Amino acid sequence: MVHQFWNRSDLVAKIKGCSMKSVPSFPLRAAIFACILLAIAWAIYARLSNAMNLIILIGGPLLVFPHILVGRWILDRHPEPDWAAWATTYVHTGIGFLLVIPIVRAIVTHQQWAGPVIPMPAGAGLVLVILTGVAALVTVVNLALKGLGAPFFISLSRKLATDWTYAWTRNPMVLAVFAFFLSLGLWFQSTFFVLWTLMLFVPAMLFFIKVYEERELEIRFGASYLEYKSKTPMLFPRKPTV
Repeated sequence: MVHQFWNRSDLVAKIKGCSMKSVPSFPLRAAIFACILLAIAWAIYARLSNAMNLIILIGGPLLVFPHILVGRWILDRHPEPDWAAWATTYVHTGIGFLLVIPIVRAIVTHQQWAGPVIPMPAGAGLVLVILTGVAALVTVVNLALKGLGAPFFISLSRKLATDWTYAWTRNPMVLAVFAFFLSLGLWFQSTFFVLWTLMLFVPAMLFFIKVYEERELEIRFGASYLEYKSKTPMLFPRKPTV
C-alpha cells in the first residue's frame, strides 16, 4: 500500500487550486444577499429596548474596524485576484450585517433619540435627501456602465471605473451616501442622527476604504489602479486633469 503525505504548503496549494479557481458563484452571493435582506426586515420591525437599540447603533459600526483588519489579513495572505474576490465577499458580508442593520435601526428609531432639534425647515431637508439620493443613484449607474459592476459583493466591477463621476473622485458613491445620510439627519431635524453619521458611520466607511478596498483594487487592477489613484482624490471632488 502506498501512503501519500501532504505537508502544509502542499495542502494550501491544493486548497487554492481546487477552491479558489473562480470568484464566488452567483447563487452564493444571492443567498448572502437574501440573508442580509431578511436581517434588514428584522431590523425594521423588531421591537427592542432602548439599551439593545443603543448597542446595535454603536456596537455595529465599532465592530467594523476589527472586521476590516481581519479581512485585510486574509487578503494579504494570497494577494491574487480570485482570492481577493473571496476575501471581499467575506468583508462585504460582514459590513452588510455590522453597518447596514445599525443604519436601518438609526432611521427607524431616530425619533427616540433625536436630541436637540436642528432649526432647519423639514421641506428643505427633504429636498436635500432627494438630491443626494439621486446623486447616489447616478454613481451606481456610473459603476454599472463603466465598471460593469454593482455595489458591494452583488457584482464586483470587472473594469476600473475612471469616467464621469469617477473622474472627479475615486469614491463618488461613498461621498453621495455620506451626503444622503447627513441630509436625512437634517430632514429629521435630529442632531444626534447627524452626530451618529459623522462619528460612527463615516469613520467606519473611510476605514474600510483606506485599509481594505484600496488594497483590493490594487490587487485586481494593478498598475492601472495605482495610476488612477495617484491623480484622482480619494473623496472630495477635483476637476479632472487632461
